[in-house]
Amino acid sequence: MNPTRPITRMKTVPPCGARRAAGFTLIEVMVSLFILAVLAGAAWKGVDAISTARQVADDNLQTTLRLQSVMTQLDADMAQVYDTQVVKGFQFDGANLRFTRRASGGVQVVVWSLRERKLLRWTSPETTRVGDLQDHWRRASQLQGREPGTLVALSGVDQWQVYCFRSGALSNCQSSGNVVSSSGSSASGEGSAAAAAASIVREQLPQAIRSQLTLGDGAGVAGMLSRDIILSPQP
Repeated sequence: MNPTRPITRMKTVPPCGARRAAGFTLIEVMVSLFILAVLAGAAWKGVDAISTARQVADDNLQTTLRLQSVMTQLDADMAQVYDTQVVKGFQFDGANLRFTRRASGGVQVVVWSLRERKLLRWTSPETTRVGDLQDHWRRASQLQGREPGTLVALSGVDQWQVYCFRSGALSNCQSSGNVVSSSGSSASGEGSAAAAAASIVREQLPQAIRSQLTLGDGAGVAGMLSRDIILSPQP
């Protein structure tokens, strides 16, 4: 080797593709972003579908619980129906169901009525006096739906029909039932009021009723809800 000859360093050429290892091209970045956008959109649709399904299930559950609570309350009322023989113990005129029921403080008048597609429930104060009971019954026939104590049980009711089971047959409660004559009063009160109530003509209480509600917009469900309810046996 010649000591005076300069050493020549060879220039190393990088292999093909090594220059691209330092970054990504614009096309690669755009493709990556597009893929991420597609994945995010698919994930959002899945989350939205789950959220919607959960909301629908919650709404259906609330509607079912609401209907069940209405029927449970009607069952409880019918289980306490009591014919005082002072006023009619049970009456349905196509839109209003009026009856007397036992209560912890005596007897009260209860009215279920259909007004402006709303099923309402009203109760009178409890009483043990004949005169007060007669006043409550008269008041119950003049309700406007805005009286204190009136509760909206259910909305979106298009039609309500009640059928009565009497003497082994089911018939419209608006038709005349078996007529009986009362001879006394089970409520205590003034002598004049008791005398006036001593002999009234009344219809026999049904042994059971069938309540049919036609539900529409606003009720949460559409269709007919039918319920058969046995009334409380009379002493």
